[in-house]
Amino acid sequence: MTKVISWNVNGIRAAAKKGLLDWLSVEQPDILCIQESKAQPEQVTKEILSPEGYTSIWNSAEKKGYSGVVSYVKKEPISTTNLGVSEFDSEGRVQILEYKKFSVINAYFPNSQPERKRLTYKLDFVEAMIDYCKNLTKEGKNFVLCGDYNIAHKPIDLARPKPNENNPGYYIEEREAMDRFIDAGMVDTFRHFNKEPDNYTWWSYRAKARERNVGWRIDYHCVNEKFMKSIKESYILPDIMGSDHCPLAIKIK
Repeated sequence: MTKVISWNVNGIRAAAKKGLLDWLSVEQPDILCIQESKAQPEQVTKEILSPEGYTSIWNSAEKKGYSGVVSYVKKEPISTTNLGVSEFDSEGRVQILEYKKFSVINAYFPNSQPERKRLTYKLDFVEAMIDYCKNLTKEGKNFVLCGDYNIAHKPIDLARPKPNENNPGYYIEEREAMDRFIDAGMVDTFRHFNKEPDNYTWWSYRAKARERNVGWRIDYHCVNEKFMKSIKESYILPDIMGSDHCPLAIKIK
């Protein structure tokens, strides 16, 4: 069984101070995909760079202190690449780890921002991910696309859908983009197993939102349809602190 965990840590150095590495040593995923690392590898301690039993693989944004993805792996992949699209690679948005039986795509989708300031950039990113995943499927390759999608797909995926219809992460254009993503043959693994409301992965720091579970489910593990039969569990770890997001996990047979 292979356990893949995804977590937007909202700054890897801050998360390390809040117990990230202690948690990693206890949880022991085979692969941990981190988003919003906000650091270059030369800016972090040896403990963050090389936790016991893990190799870290970095794709940082060109701009320091911004965006970025990192993967911690027990077994090194056959190859590691980025998306190959400069406007997204310059922000450290995607990292692709190729293994023998499947690939893991660690992705930090852009925030569309208030007044739709980056909505076009966000939608272009979603379309690039759809194209990439469709090509993998055509080649007969299995994959997991995990990370912070920055989209609550359906009303069940956030505590207050109606008041948030004109807010980033729940714009109609983003929900429609997520529809296209699913229609292109991707499976939202969490919703495959769990149809219940009140399951979230992100909470605002304001107004004790996490204590009251007024949250959003904007982090996902999605797989190609053929690979779904190998997914044995998909679950959220809402009690793990250290970020405004919580980790989420899948187990692959």
